[in-house]
Amino acid sequence: MAADNHEPTISPATPADIPAILDFIRKLAEYEHLSHTVIATENDLQNHLFGPAPAAEVLLAKIQDKPVGFALYFTTFSTFVGRPGIWLEDLFILPDFRHRGIGRALLRAVAAIAIGRNCGRLEWSVLDWNEPAIQLYKKLGAVPMSDWTTQRLTGDALLRLANE
Repeated sequence: MAADNHEPTISPATPADIPAILDFIRKLAEYEHLSHTVIATENDLQNHLFGPAPAAEVLLAKIQDKPVGFALYFTTFSTFVGRPGIWLEDLFILPDFRHRGIGRALLRAVAAIAIGRNCGRLEWSVLDWNEPAIQLYKKLGAVPMSDWTTQRLTGDALLRLANE
């Protein structure tokens, strides 16, 4: 996407962007009141975003070469649709750059990737109190999956199940 002084440039992240990505992750966790859960390191991101078997991909939004937001996503698969999908794990824009269309530009870029890869779905979660994000998603035509709840195993519970 071309940019002038006010429009974001959206492009795939590179290993040189790892410090900015980790900073965005920490700021997102702070926004979500989850800073205490962030244990990711630059080395983790190097290995899992840019290593031999990347687990996820990142798009950066920049204005005048300054990173102002990011979207981190990965491939899923829908057995019902019979095609891959994309799960948008994180979307974050620095507070001073919100309400300028940057989140929409990142979502549009991820949607274009999904279409280009013949994906059947683009999905994500949003915290129920994040009303500005929810309003944006509604404007885009997103449909909440109210019948579904997220389940998670971590730490000791994950180890216990794996070792049964």
